[in-house]
Amino acid sequence: MVNIRKLESELWESADLLRAGSKLTSNQYCMPVLGLIFLRYAYSRYKKVEAEILKNRPTRNGKMLPVEASDFRAKSALFLPREAQYDYLVNLPENIAEAGIMGKDGKPIGSIGEAVNNAMSLIEDQSEQLVGVLPKSYNEFTPELLNELLRIFNNSALDDIGGDIIGRIYEYFLSKFAPVVASDDGVFFTPKSLVKMIVNVLEPKTGILLDCACGSGGMFVASGDFVNNFGMNANSAMTFYGQEKVDYNAKLAQMNMAVHGLSGQIKSGDAANTFYHDAYNLAGKCDYVMANPPFNVDKVKAESCTKAGRLPFGLPAVNKKSKEVGNANYLWISYFYAYLNAIGRAGFVMASSATDSQGRDKDIRESLVQTGHVDVIISVGNNFFYTKSLPCSLWFYDKAKKKELRDKILFIDARNYYTVVDRTLNEWSRWQLKNLTAIVWLYRGETEKYQKLIAEYHEVLGEGDFAGIIQALESKIAKLRQEAKEAVEKAAKREKKKTQGEWDEKITAQEALLTIAKDALWLYEKFGDGKYADVLGLCKVANLSEIAEKNYSLTPGAYVGVAPAEDDGVDFTSRMQEIHRELTKLQGESNELMATIEANFKEMGL
Repeated sequence: MVNIRKLESELWESADLLRAGSKLTSNQYCMPVLGLIFLRYAYSRYKKVEAEILKNRPTRNGKMLPVEASDFRAKSALFLPREAQYDYLVNLPENIAEAGIMGKDGKPIGSIGEAVNNAMSLIEDQSEQLVGVLPKSYNEFTPELLNELLRIFNNSALDDIGGDIIGRIYEYFLSKFAPVVASDDGVFFTPKSLVKMIVNVLEPKTGILLDCACGSGGMFVASGDFVNNFGMNANSAMTFYGQEKVDYNAKLAQMNMAVHGLSGQIKSGDAANTFYHDAYNLAGKCDYVMANPPFNVDKVKAESCTKAGRLPFGLPAVNKKSKEVGNANYLWISYFYAYLNAIGRAGFVMASSATDSQGRDKDIRESLVQTGHVDVIISVGNNFFYTKSLPCSLWFYDKAKKKELRDKILFIDARNYYTVVDRTLNEWSRWQLKNLTAIVWLYRGETEKYQKLIAEYHEVLGEGDFAGIIQALESKIAKLRQEAKEAVEKAAKREKKKTQGEWDEKITAQEALLTIAKDALWLYEKFGDGKYADVLGLCKVANLSEIAEKNYSLTPGAYVGVAPAEDDGVDFTSRMQEIHRELTKLQGESNELMATIEANFKEMGL
């Protein structure tokens, strides 16, 4: 597993180099660094796709046919000319001016900065959507500085990270260099697990997909992966449209899509401000809408919103004096609904407060619920956002809901279901995402998908009941730990660290299986062989009359209730006595150590 934090610290080191070696502002040097990350990641994907192409490559006259740009387009991947490949740039001679290297314009290249600029231009020639997007200011940096940056990003860890890497790293830079921008107007990067959950529930396969607050394009990337994994070509099956007010973010989205072999239209600037513009005239035409809009935006001009339309339930509350919308959450909530066609689905992130806000918000929510098109609401706990600790909700619409579900909404309270990444960051693991999605499948009556997931668990874990598998794995791990301890004790001093590492790998592999087994048991205990049931504290299917009784609140916790506390079988009094004895022992050892240190200092005359 890639150590994301370690990778980020290396990126921070590179940014420090830029800051020390140039007079650029943080915004000016952020994009060139991201351009290098783009080059490195594009090269990583290029090599993987190239290997796939070469597997069954035909030959002519005994020679394998050369790989061409069309081969990469067929696999929705970005072709890189040799001079735009990362290893070419990293291995350029020290004195480039004397090497006789020519640029795409036919002129000699005299520095590493010109070589990188040339690489960016060559890539733009391969992708129409990248024209004018990639940075080409690398000749402003000293050769020493740029070579060091290339070295830093020549990191194998970048080969192992999938998904929206550019968006995540971009947000890391914002959090370090421009925290004011990172949180401006409620804008922040969408965590990968939330994006995947939205895609899992919506299941995009064909048609028009709009993200009208697209940021760095993570929704497009995840949707493209979903379609491709379904056995289809994302560029043929889907049409991607994005609006992004911030030009920097729009460029990142275009870079992100290109590196994943996706094509689409993305507009930025004032004309792409979704509050006032339907940039592609897509109202009522979208098969899918996905977004993580900025939360709680204020001072939105009410008259301009009204003229722009897309308000099927009317305006939220307007300040009579300023004639501005005081909180734009329900503008977004209305827009997402208005963009859908007759069978469209929408999924978006929203501030938790929006599920039961009052006044005009409540009136809009009531009208929305009565359409029968609200499908699923999921509560998400704290610390999912990379720079924010706030909780949120995921909302889903489905205009093609089955008749028997039209007057029902599935509520899931997932605030206590997550994996801790570190002290400030939580996420849903791959299997936790599958489990949450499985609840949606069962609510929709898609039992076969649930059963395939149970079969997938058994493929990984082996046959048998999950409780028994857990017990066997726990015993195996305990035995491995004892064997590791004995092996390390017996090992020669110079071999101890190596021996410990080898045993740690074995233990970690079994612990990973144990985690999967616990997720399998979590799901199976609740839904058995595949029948949906309300689970106290987790999920509840509520009908419209129940929702009306709760004043049209869409807060999952108001419906699912509170799960009973689990008895962990530990006697509290005994455990506290045990902890007290351990603490007393440690305190005694500490006192002895301090006394020894003090005696040594006296002997030294200090």
